[in-house]
Amino acid sequence: MILPVIMAGGSGTRLWPLSRKLFPKQFLPLTDDASMLQNTCTRLVGLDAQPPMLICGDDHRFIVAEQLREVGEAHSGILLEPAGRNTAPAVALAALRAVAGGKEDPLLLVLAADHAIKDVAAFQAAVNQAIPRAEAGKLVTFGIVPTAPETGYGYIRKAAAVDEAATAFAVEQFVEKPDLATAEQYLSSGEFCWNSGLFMFRASRYIEELAKFRPDILEACEKAMQGATFDVDFVRPASDAFLACADESIDYAVMEHTRDAVVVPMDCGWNDVGSWSALWEVSDKDENGNTAKGDVILQDSRNCFVQSDSKLIATVGLDNVVVVESDDAILVAAKDRVQDIKKVVEKLKAENRSEAQLHRKVYRPWGYYDSVDYGERFQVKRIVVNPGAQLSLQMHHHRAEHWIVVSGTANVTCGEKEFLVTENQSTYIPLGEVHRLDNPGTIPLELIEVQSGSYLGEDDIVRLEDRYART
Repeated sequence: MILPVIMAGGSGTRLWPLSRKLFPKQFLPLTDDASMLQNTCTRLVGLDAQPPMLICGDDHRFIVAEQLREVGEAHSGILLEPAGRNTAPAVALAALRAVAGGKEDPLLLVLAADHAIKDVAAFQAAVNQAIPRAEAGKLVTFGIVPTAPETGYGYIRKAAAVDEAATAFAVEQFVEKPDLATAEQYLSSGEFCWNSGLFMFRASRYIEELAKFRPDILEACEKAMQGATFDVDFVRPASDAFLACADESIDYAVMEHTRDAVVVPMDCGWNDVGSWSALWEVSDKDENGNTAKGDVILQDSRNCFVQSDSKLIATVGLDNVVVVESDDAILVAAKDRVQDIKKVVEKLKAENRSEAQLHRKVYRPWGYYDSVDYGERFQVKRIVVNPGAQLSLQMHHHRAEHWIVVSGTANVTCGEKEFLVTENQSTYIPLGEVHRLDNPGTIPLELIEVQSGSYLGEDDIVRLEDRYART
């Protein structure tokens, strides 16, 4: 039986301003109406596989759980990395979790949550071709059949075929990202595949090879899992042990050293969607090579990617340009310079600007809020609480709040009182008062919150009780 392991970490800085630290690209609907994570899960349907195990950071745990719920996907647990330590430690956590108790030793299908795959049938065929290799103790990596001399990917050099049908090959060499001339040679030789970063191997075999080549990583991960705690659907490895772990990829830690590496070529319309130009490549285009999403008017423009979230964008006479509008930022970039967007994000971080971290709309386990307006001593938020969801019992030292219900019914705790507030009604939460908001109804609760006070930051929340374990 296959146990998919979906790595849902990462910040996706090159897709700013849509991708932000607290809501990165794997949670965005970039190629269709579903998010990248949701597409990764649904393309497993039809494989002989268990529900996937997911790996993400603590900040993203409720987003992962909610996006799975939205598409009706079960899971085999959500592992929360205390910090990003690359793929070798992350998969070690998953492998150790998979064999815990000694009853099972599944084939791990290691996937990234933020890759686009157009041909799901070809993807599943490659996975099925990899199964007998992994069952025989091989460590399989999936190599993408190259379609261009790409300089943004690493490459895998194939050795001899391991079967008569040439569905799998021994690995001759892993190669770093080449320059253009070298990439052209790789393409013409037919001996190379793009390195996808997708794998299949038995959990115990990965642990064995990691023990052989990077025992320090395995030891740190074993200690982290021995001290793990469990919180509803979430598995929390011990932080101190994991933070001592080296930052290393599977390729560097294991695949470049093992004698049992096998590559299965995959021709499935794969793209890692690592930049706006990459997203333009996999998106539908008009007769002038333009991709337009949202309210967009293109006049005498060619080969552009233009996306609007809310405002009308009109372009005139542009060529090879990316324009992306989000709720609080606009990006305009030459399409051949989009790799440098990460420098913009670095500058935002250095200036401690919120645009590097989060959107105007911020998702929470109970729903979301949208910061509509703010000033020196006030802030206005639109809050949506999911049916049956509840905010924490909390208080604020520096602000008071007015709540006006737009639709639905709010159950309000304010001090010693508990009461209902319905549509077109309002209530007031004084500064320092213990309070809570929950939605007892079957439809979303929508309200407008007006905050007033000397300090309005999110860190002025003292949580006393919380069903989501955020106290």
